[in-house]
Amino acid sequence: MASETRVNHQEKAYSLLKADADKILRLIKVQMDNLTMPQCPLYEEVLDTQMFGLSREIDFAVRLGLVDEIRGKELLDSLEKELSTLHDAFIKE
Repeated sequence: MASETRVNHQEKAYSLLKADADKILRLIKVQMDNLTMPQCPLYEEVLDTQMFGLSREIDFAVRLGLVDEIRGKELLDSLEKELSTLHDAFIKE
C-alpha cells in the first residue's frame, strides 16, 4: 500500500511539473503570436524567470524522491528544444 501511494505521488508530481512546462510553452507562444520579438528584454526576462522557476521545481521534486533526476532533466530539455524550435520558426517568418 505504501509503495502504491508513493507511485501515485510520483505520478502526480511529474504531472504537475509537465503542466508547468506546458504553461511556459503556451505563454511563449502567446507572446510570439502578439508580435513580441524574441530579442525583447521582456520576452527574455519572462522566459528566463519561468525556466529558472521550473528548474527549481524539478530540483525540489528530485530531492524529495518524487521525480527521477533523469526524467526531470528530460522534461526540461524537451521544453528547451520546443522553445528553440518555436523561436527559430518565429525568426524565419
